Amino acid sequence: MTLPNLPQAMSNAADYRPLIELKGYADAQDLVDFLSDSGFPVSNVRIIGTDLHTVEQVTRRKTNGRAALEGAASGAWFGLLLGLLLSLFVPGQAWFGMIVAAVIFTALWGALFGFLAHWSTRGKRDFASVKALEASGYEVQVTAEHLAEARRLARIDAV
Repeated sequence: MTLPNLPQAMSNAADYRPLIELKGYADAQDLVDFLSDSGFPVSNVRIIGTDLHTVEQVTRRKTNGRAALEGAASGAWFGLLLGLLLSLFVPGQAWFGMIVAAVIFTALWGALFGFLAHWSTRGKRDFASVKALEASGYEVQVTAEHLAEARRLARIDAV
């Protein structure tokens, strides 16, 4: 089935063949960039991540105080946006006071909600982290009709 309004390279109708397997995404990206610089029609290329797994990098310990501080910062940014919007409707020089009041008010509420949200977990997750999806390897694939040309440009022998 070919989806409407999608380029051929994004549909599954094309017959893709493996060109090479590489360890890192940067290597696969460099190869595709090289093919592009050589005038190869790169819309006939795709990079497939193999052996996918998630990696969660723990960045720091999270305490009730830290959660409150992060909530206050988030609230202050929202308050700045809200204060700027509301200050458009305030006559005279009171616009600055409107912005300051909105930042302070929302920072306090953000701190309260940040503290309560973390406190309610009762220590179940006392750390902050960043999750990423990673692959163990990357396979560069090319449509069957362009495979020989890609192998020639990349100097890859047929297997």
